[in-house]
Amino acid sequence: MKKTKNILLPDLGEGIESATISEIPISKGQKINKDDTIVVLESDKASMEIPSDIEGVVKSINIKNGQEIKSGDLLITLETTKTTDKNIKQTPTQKEQTRPKKTEQKETIVKTRTKTELNNVGIYASPGVRRLARELEINLDMISGSGDKGRITKTDLHGYIKAKMYAHNTSPLHFGEEIDFSQWGKIDVKKLTKIKTITGQRLSRAWKTIPHVTQFIESDVTELEVLRKKDKTKQTNSGVKITMMPYLMKATVSALKEHPVFNSSIQNNGTNIVFKKYYHIGVAVDTKHGLVVPVIRDVDKKNIVELSKELMDVSERARNKKLNPNELKGGTFTISNLGGIGGSFFTPIINPPEVAILGISRIKTENSNEQQLTLPLSLSYDHRVVDGAAGATFMVFLSNILNNPQNLN
Repeated sequence: MKKTKNILLPDLGEGIESATISEIPISKGQKINKDDTIVVLESDKASMEIPSDIEGVVKSINIKNGQEIKSGDLLITLETTKTTDKNIKQTPTQKEQTRPKKTEQKETIVKTRTKTELNNVGIYASPGVRRLARELEINLDMISGSGDKGRITKTDLHGYIKAKMYAHNTSPLHFGEEIDFSQWGKIDVKKLTKIKTITGQRLSRAWKTIPHVTQFIESDVTELEVLRKKDKTKQTNSGVKITMMPYLMKATVSALKEHPVFNSSIQNNGTNIVFKKYYHIGVAVDTKHGLVVPVIRDVDKKNIVELSKELMDVSERARNKKLNPNELKGGTFTISNLGGIGGSFFTPIINPPEVAILGISRIKTENSNEQQLTLPLSLSYDHRVVDGAAGATFMVFLSNILNNPQNLN
Protein backbone atom coordinates (compact mmCIF):
# COMPACT_ATOMS: atom_id res chain seq x y z
CA MET A 1 0.00 0.00 0.00
CA LYS A 2 1.36 3.39 -1.01
CA LYS A 3 2.02 6.02 1.64
CA THR A 4 2.55 9.76 1.41
CA LYS A 5 5.76 11.39 2.65
CA ASN A 6 6.32 15.12 2.95
CA ILE A 7 9.95 16.20 2.55
CA LEU A 8 10.73 19.38 4.44
CA LEU A 9 13.74 21.67 4.17
CA PRO A 10 16.19 20.70 6.94
CA ASP A 11 18.20 23.03 9.14
CA LEU A 12 20.66 24.84 6.86
CA GLY A 13 23.28 25.53 9.49
CA GLU A 14 24.28 28.26 11.91
CA GLY A 15 23.59 31.75 10.59
CA ILE A 16 21.68 30.60 7.49
CA GLU A 17 18.05 31.55 8.02
CA SER A 18 16.77 31.16 4.46
CA ALA A 19 17.86 30.32 0.93
CA THR A 20 16.70 30.87 -2.65
CA ILE A 21 15.81 28.00 -4.96
CA SER A 22 18.11 28.02 -8.00
CA GLU A 23 17.25 24.64 -9.53
CA ILE A 24 14.64 21.89 -9.24
CA PRO A 25 16.12 18.84 -11.06
CA ILE A 26 13.02 16.66 -10.67
CA SER A 27 9.52 16.59 -12.13
CA LYS A 28 6.08 15.38 -11.06
CA GLY A 29 5.64 11.64 -11.60
CA GLN A 30 9.39 10.99 -11.61
CA LYS A 31 10.78 8.11 -9.54
CA ILE A 32 13.68 9.18 -7.33
CA ASN A 33 16.02 7.20 -5.12
CA LYS A 34 17.32 7.93 -1.65
CA ASP A 35 20.04 10.64 -1.71
CA ASP A 36 18.95 11.91 -5.15
CA THR A 37 19.09 15.71 -5.33
CA ILE A 38 15.62 17.22 -5.24
CA VAL A 39 16.50 20.91 -5.08
CA VAL A 40 19.55 23.18 -5.37
CA LEU A 41 19.65 26.20 -3.06
CA GLU A 42 21.59 29.43 -3.14
CA SER A 43 22.00 30.97 0.31
CA ASP A 44 23.84 34.06 1.44
CA LYS A 45 26.87 31.93 2.24
CA ALA A 46 26.85 28.82 0.07
CA SER A 47 25.33 26.86 -2.77
CA MET A 48 23.97 23.50 -1.63
CA GLU A 49 22.11 20.44 -2.87
CA ILE A 50 19.27 18.99 -0.81
CA PRO A 51 18.86 15.20 -1.19
CA SER A 52 15.80 13.02 -0.63
CA ASP A 53 15.95 10.83 2.46
CA ILE A 54 13.75 8.14 0.88
CA GLU A 55 12.90 6.68 -2.52
CA GLY A 56 9.52 7.17 -4.13
CA VAL A 57 7.53 8.82 -6.89
CA VAL A 58 7.09 12.59 -6.92
CA LYS A 59 3.43 13.29 -6.23
CA SER A 60 3.69 17.07 -6.00
CA ILE A 61 6.33 19.80 -6.12
CA ASN A 62 5.48 22.55 -3.66
CA ILE A 63 8.23 25.01 -4.58
CA LYS A 64 9.36 26.99 -7.61
CA ASN A 65 12.56 28.51 -8.96
CA GLY A 66 13.49 31.83 -7.40
CA GLN A 67 11.37 31.21 -4.30
CA GLU A 68 12.90 32.01 -0.92
CA ILE A 69 12.39 29.24 1.64
CA LYS A 70 13.41 28.54 5.23
CA SER A 71 13.94 25.48 7.41
CA GLY A 72 10.74 23.47 7.83
CA ASP A 73 9.11 24.56 4.57
CA LEU A 74 7.53 21.82 2.45
CA LEU A 75 9.61 20.94 -0.61
CA ILE A 76 7.89 17.96 -2.28
CA THR A 77 5.50 15.15 -1.54
CA LEU A 78 6.41 11.56 -2.41
CA GLU A 79 4.40 8.39 -2.81
CA THR A 80 6.30 5.48 -1.33
CA THR A 81 5.76 1.94 -0.12
CA LYS A 82 8.21 2.41 2.75
CA THR A 83 6.58 2.17 6.16
CA THR A 84 9.44 2.90 8.55
CA ASP A 85 10.48 6.39 7.52
CA LYS A 86 9.61 9.27 9.80
CA ASN A 87 7.18 11.96 8.65
CA ILE A 88 5.10 9.34 6.74
CA LYS A 89 1.51 10.31 7.28
CA GLN A 90 -0.35 7.48 8.93
CA THR A 91 -4.04 7.54 8.16
CA PRO A 92 -6.64 6.83 10.84
CA THR A 93 -7.54 3.52 9.20
CA GLN A 94 -4.04 2.18 9.73
CA LYS A 95 -4.32 2.53 13.48
CA GLU A 96 -7.97 1.53 13.74
CA GLN A 97 -7.76 -1.71 11.74
CA THR A 98 -6.03 -3.40 14.68
CA ARG A 99 -8.76 -2.55 17.14
CA PRO A 100 -12.52 -1.98 16.94
CA LYS A 101 -14.06 1.46 17.09
CA LYS A 102 -15.36 2.18 20.56
CA THR A 103 -17.29 5.39 20.11
CA GLU A 104 -18.03 7.99 17.53
CA GLN A 105 -16.20 10.43 19.77
CA LYS A 106 -13.02 8.34 19.57
CA GLU A 107 -13.30 8.22 15.79
CA THR A 108 -13.74 11.97 15.58
CA ILE A 109 -10.65 12.59 17.71
CA VAL A 110 -8.51 10.38 15.46
CA LYS A 111 -9.77 12.05 12.32
CA THR A 112 -8.95 15.51 13.63
CA ARG A 113 -5.28 14.88 14.42
CA THR A 114 -3.28 18.04 13.86
CA LYS A 115 -0.62 18.61 11.25
CA THR A 116 1.91 18.90 14.05
CA GLU A 117 1.04 15.42 15.34
CA LEU A 118 1.43 13.91 11.88
CA ASN A 119 4.80 15.59 11.45
CA ASN A 120 5.99 14.16 14.75
CA VAL A 121 5.41 10.51 13.80
CA GLY A 122 8.60 8.42 13.97
CA ILE A 123 10.53 10.82 16.23
CA TYR A 124 12.12 9.66 19.49
CA ALA A 125 10.56 11.63 22.36
CA SER A 126 8.77 10.92 25.62
CA PRO A 127 4.95 11.24 25.89
CA GLY A 128 5.38 14.39 27.99
CA VAL A 129 7.56 16.05 25.36
CA ARG A 130 5.13 15.04 22.61
CA ARG A 131 2.17 16.37 24.58
CA LEU A 132 3.82 19.76 25.13
CA ALA A 133 4.85 19.91 21.48
CA ARG A 134 1.24 19.24 20.42
CA GLU A 135 -0.10 21.92 22.76
CA LEU A 136 2.34 24.50 21.40
CA GLU A 137 2.03 23.25 17.80
CA ILE A 138 5.77 22.61 17.57
CA ASN A 139 7.10 20.21 14.94
CA LEU A 140 9.62 18.02 16.77
CA ASP A 141 11.35 17.27 13.49
CA MET A 142 12.82 20.78 13.73
CA ILE A 143 14.60 19.97 17.02
CA SER A 144 17.91 18.13 17.35
CA GLY A 145 17.75 15.56 20.13
CA SER A 146 20.61 15.35 22.64
CA GLY A 147 19.42 12.14 24.28
CA ASP A 148 20.31 8.53 23.56
CA LYS A 149 19.82 7.63 19.87
CA GLY A 150 18.83 11.21 19.13
CA ARG A 151 15.90 11.25 21.59
CA ILE A 152 14.44 14.73 22.08
CA THR A 153 14.49 15.60 25.77
CA LYS A 154 12.48 18.14 27.70
CA THR A 155 15.62 20.30 27.87
CA ASP A 156 15.92 20.20 24.07
CA LEU A 157 12.31 21.31 23.70
CA HIS A 158 12.63 24.08 26.27
CA GLY A 159 15.81 25.31 24.57
CA TYR A 160 14.01 25.44 21.23
CA ILE A 161 11.11 27.37 22.77
CA LYS A 162 13.48 29.88 24.40
CA ALA A 163 15.32 30.40 21.13
CA LYS A 164 12.04 31.09 19.34
CA MET A 165 10.93 33.48 22.08
CA TYR A 166 14.25 35.34 21.86
CA ALA A 167 14.00 35.59 18.10
CA HIS A 168 10.43 36.86 18.38
CA ASN A 169 11.26 39.42 21.06
CA THR A 170 14.37 40.74 19.36
CA SER A 171 13.33 44.02 17.89
CA PRO A 172 13.84 44.39 14.15
CA LEU A 173 16.31 46.86 12.77
CA HIS A 174 14.85 50.34 12.53
CA PHE A 175 16.22 52.75 9.98
CA GLY A 176 15.65 56.45 9.65
CA GLU A 177 12.94 57.88 7.47
CA GLU A 178 13.37 57.35 3.74
CA ILE A 179 15.10 60.30 2.09
CA ASP A 180 14.93 61.20 -1.57
CA PHE A 181 18.63 61.85 -2.16
CA SER A 182 18.01 62.54 -5.85
CA GLN A 183 16.65 65.97 -4.92
CA TRP A 184 20.25 67.11 -4.39
CA GLY A 185 21.90 65.44 -7.36
CA LYS A 186 22.40 62.33 -9.44
CA ILE A 187 22.36 58.99 -7.58
CA ASP A 188 22.72 55.27 -8.35
CA VAL A 189 20.71 52.77 -6.25
CA LYS A 190 21.89 49.17 -5.95
CA LYS A 191 20.37 46.37 -3.90
CA LEU A 192 22.56 44.92 -1.15
CA THR A 193 23.58 41.31 -1.68
CA LYS A 194 21.75 38.79 0.45
CA ILE A 195 24.86 37.94 2.43
CA LYS A 196 25.50 41.61 3.25
CA THR A 197 21.90 42.10 4.31
CA ILE A 198 21.86 39.10 6.64
CA THR A 199 25.39 39.72 7.93
CA GLY A 200 24.42 43.31 8.68
CA GLN A 201 21.41 42.17 10.68
CA ARG A 202 23.45 39.63 12.66
CA LEU A 203 26.23 42.09 13.42
CA SER A 204 23.75 44.80 14.43
CA ARG A 205 22.07 42.36 16.81
CA ALA A 206 25.44 41.28 18.23
CA TRP A 207 26.53 44.88 18.74
CA LYS A 208 23.28 45.76 20.52
CA THR A 209 23.11 42.69 22.78
CA ILE A 210 26.78 42.06 23.64
CA PRO A 211 28.79 44.56 25.75
CA HIS A 212 31.93 44.81 23.62
CA VAL A 213 35.35 45.74 24.96
CA THR A 214 38.36 45.88 22.63
CA GLN A 215 41.95 45.36 23.78
CA PHE A 216 44.91 46.40 21.60
CA ILE A 217 48.54 45.33 21.51
CA GLU A 218 51.50 45.39 19.13
CA SER A 219 53.54 42.21 18.80
CA ASP A 220 57.08 41.82 17.49
CA VAL A 221 56.83 39.20 14.72
CA THR A 222 60.30 39.59 13.24
CA GLU A 223 61.35 36.02 14.10
CA LEU A 224 57.96 34.70 13.07
CA GLU A 225 58.35 36.20 9.59
CA VAL A 226 61.78 34.58 9.25
CA LEU A 227 60.23 31.22 10.19
CA ARG A 228 57.36 31.74 7.75
CA LYS A 229 59.74 32.43 4.86
CA LYS A 230 61.73 29.27 5.66
CA ASP A 231 58.55 27.18 5.68
CA LYS A 232 57.40 28.86 2.49
CA THR A 233 60.66 27.96 0.75
CA LYS A 234 60.23 24.31 1.75
CA GLN A 235 56.84 24.30 0.00
CA THR A 236 58.00 25.99 -3.20
CA ASN A 237 57.36 22.92 -5.35
CA SER A 238 54.21 21.74 -3.57
CA GLY A 239 51.99 24.67 -4.51
CA VAL A 240 51.06 25.23 -0.85
CA LYS A 241 50.84 28.92 0.02
CA ILE A 242 52.26 29.63 3.48
CA THR A 243 50.80 32.84 4.90
CA MET A 244 50.89 34.33 8.38
CA MET A 245 47.38 33.07 9.20
CA PRO A 246 48.22 29.43 10.16
CA TYR A 247 50.80 30.67 12.69
CA LEU A 248 48.27 33.12 14.13
CA MET A 249 45.73 30.28 14.42
CA LYS A 250 48.19 28.01 16.23
CA ALA A 251 49.27 30.82 18.56
CA THR A 252 45.64 31.68 19.28
CA VAL A 253 44.84 28.07 20.21
CA SER A 254 47.79 28.05 22.62
CA ALA A 255 46.36 31.19 24.24
CA LEU A 256 42.85 29.68 24.35
CA LYS A 257 44.17 26.59 26.15
CA GLU A 258 45.87 28.79 28.73
CA HIS A 259 42.81 31.07 29.06
CA PRO A 260 39.77 28.81 28.42
CA VAL A 261 37.17 31.51 29.13
CA PHE A 262 37.86 32.87 25.63
CA ASN A 263 36.85 29.48 24.18
CA SER A 264 33.45 29.48 25.86
CA SER A 265 29.82 30.47 25.28
CA ILE A 266 26.99 31.80 27.43
CA GLN A 267 24.04 29.44 27.83
CA ASN A 268 20.64 29.30 29.49
CA ASN A 269 19.94 33.03 29.39
CA GLY A 270 23.24 33.92 30.98
CA THR A 271 23.15 31.56 33.95
CA ASN A 272 25.67 29.03 32.55
CA ILE A 273 28.98 29.25 30.74
CA VAL A 274 30.05 26.38 28.47
CA PHE A 275 33.80 25.73 28.29
CA LYS A 276 34.64 23.93 25.05
CA LYS A 277 37.41 21.36 24.94
CA TYR A 278 37.77 21.60 21.16
CA TYR A 279 39.34 24.38 19.11
CA HIS A 280 37.50 25.26 15.91
CA ILE A 281 38.68 28.60 14.54
CA GLY A 282 36.47 30.70 12.28
CA VAL A 283 38.39 32.61 9.61
CA ALA A 284 36.67 35.64 8.10
CA VAL A 285 36.96 35.62 4.29
CA ASP A 286 36.07 38.70 2.27
CA THR A 287 34.25 37.80 -0.96
CA LYS A 288 32.53 39.83 -3.66
CA HIS A 289 29.23 38.76 -2.08
CA GLY A 290 30.22 39.84 1.43
CA LEU A 291 31.92 38.44 4.53
CA VAL A 292 31.90 34.65 5.03
CA VAL A 293 33.34 32.82 8.06
CA PRO A 294 34.27 29.18 7.33
CA VAL A 295 35.37 27.17 10.37
CA ILE A 296 38.66 25.25 10.49
CA ARG A 297 38.18 22.38 12.93
CA ASP A 298 40.66 20.92 15.43
CA VAL A 299 43.36 23.51 14.77
CA ASP A 300 45.36 22.18 17.73
CA LYS A 301 45.75 18.80 15.95
CA LYS A 302 47.03 20.17 12.62
CA ASN A 303 50.44 21.49 11.55
CA ILE A 304 51.21 24.63 9.56
CA VAL A 305 51.21 22.90 6.18
CA GLU A 306 47.90 21.12 6.86
CA LEU A 307 46.29 24.36 7.97
CA SER A 308 47.68 26.19 4.92
CA LYS A 309 46.16 23.63 2.56
CA GLU A 310 42.81 23.82 4.30
CA LEU A 311 42.83 27.62 4.29
CA MET A 312 43.54 27.68 0.56
CA ASP A 313 40.67 25.26 -0.04
CA VAL A 314 37.97 26.94 2.08
CA SER A 315 38.96 30.45 0.94
CA GLU A 316 38.57 29.47 -2.71
CA ARG A 317 35.25 27.73 -2.13
CA ALA A 318 34.01 30.64 0.00
CA ARG A 319 34.64 33.04 -2.87
CA ASN A 320 32.72 30.72 -5.22
CA LYS A 321 29.88 30.04 -2.73
CA LYS A 322 30.69 26.34 -2.65
CA LEU A 323 30.99 25.86 1.09
CA ASN A 324 29.00 23.15 2.85
CA PRO A 325 26.63 24.54 5.53
CA ASN A 326 28.40 22.44 8.17
CA GLU A 327 31.62 24.32 7.40
CA LEU A 328 30.02 27.55 8.58
CA LYS A 329 29.07 26.50 12.10
CA GLY A 330 30.62 25.12 15.28
CA GLY A 331 33.34 27.76 15.65
CA THR A 332 34.72 28.53 19.11
CA PHE A 333 36.74 31.66 18.27
CA THR A 334 37.07 33.86 15.16
CA ILE A 335 40.01 35.63 13.53
CA SER A 336 39.42 38.55 11.15
CA ASN A 337 42.53 39.39 9.13
CA LEU A 338 42.69 42.78 7.40
CA GLY A 339 46.47 42.70 7.04
CA GLY A 340 46.29 42.36 3.28
CA ILE A 341 44.31 45.59 3.04
CA GLY A 342 46.06 47.90 5.47
CA GLY A 343 45.29 50.04 8.48
CA SER A 344 46.33 49.76 12.10
CA PHE A 345 43.84 48.79 14.81
CA PHE A 346 40.08 48.22 14.52
CA THR A 347 37.16 46.94 16.59
CA PRO A 348 35.95 43.56 15.26
CA ILE A 349 32.38 42.59 16.21
CA ILE A 350 31.93 39.33 18.11
CA ASN A 351 30.40 36.41 16.23
CA PRO A 352 27.77 34.86 18.59
CA PRO A 353 27.65 32.44 20.33
CA GLU A 354 31.40 32.99 20.67
CA VAL A 355 32.64 35.42 23.32
CA ALA A 356 35.70 36.88 21.56
CA ILE A 357 37.21 37.71 18.17
CA LEU A 358 40.76 38.62 17.17
CA GLY A 359 41.46 41.31 14.58
CA ILE A 360 44.71 41.30 12.59
CA SER A 361 46.05 44.42 10.87
CA ARG A 362 48.98 45.02 8.50
CA ILE A 363 52.53 44.32 9.68
CA LYS A 364 54.61 47.47 9.86
CA THR A 365 58.34 48.13 10.01
CA GLU A 366 59.32 49.86 13.26
CA ASN A 367 63.04 50.23 12.66
CA SER A 368 64.36 50.57 9.10
CA ASN A 369 67.88 49.54 10.15
CA GLU A 370 67.02 46.39 12.09
CA GLN A 371 63.91 45.58 10.05
CA GLN A 372 61.85 44.95 13.17
CA LEU A 373 58.35 43.89 12.21
CA THR A 374 55.37 44.76 14.38
CA LEU A 375 51.88 43.25 14.10
CA PRO A 376 48.87 45.24 15.45
CA LEU A 377 46.34 42.99 17.22
CA SER A 378 42.78 43.90 18.27
CA LEU A 379 40.78 41.64 20.60
CA SER A 380 37.06 42.26 21.15
CA TYR A 381 35.45 40.28 23.97
CA ASP A 382 32.11 39.91 25.74
CA HIS A 383 32.39 41.85 28.99
CA ARG A 384 29.68 39.70 30.58
CA VAL A 385 32.12 36.79 30.55
CA VAL A 386 35.57 38.36 30.28
CA ASP A 387 36.84 41.22 32.43
CA GLY A 388 39.47 43.74 31.41
CA ALA A 389 42.32 42.10 33.30
CA ALA A 390 41.66 38.77 31.57
CA GLY A 391 41.55 40.51 28.19
CA ALA A 392 44.91 42.19 28.76
CA THR A 393 46.46 38.97 30.06
CA PHE A 394 45.27 37.03 27.02
CA MET A 395 46.79 39.57 24.63
CA VAL A 396 50.14 39.66 26.44
CA PHE A 397 50.27 35.86 26.41
CA LEU A 398 49.42 35.72 22.70
CA SER A 399 51.99 38.40 21.88
CA ASN A 400 54.71 36.50 23.75
CA ILE A 401 53.97 33.36 21.72
CA LEU A 402 54.28 35.31 18.49
CA ASN A 403 57.56 36.81 19.74
CA ASN A 404 58.91 33.27 20.24
CA PRO A 405 57.38 31.18 17.47
CA GLN A 406 59.68 28.13 17.60
CA ASN A 407 56.95 25.77 18.85
CA LEU A 408 54.16 26.83 16.49
CA ASN A 409 54.69 24.00 14.01
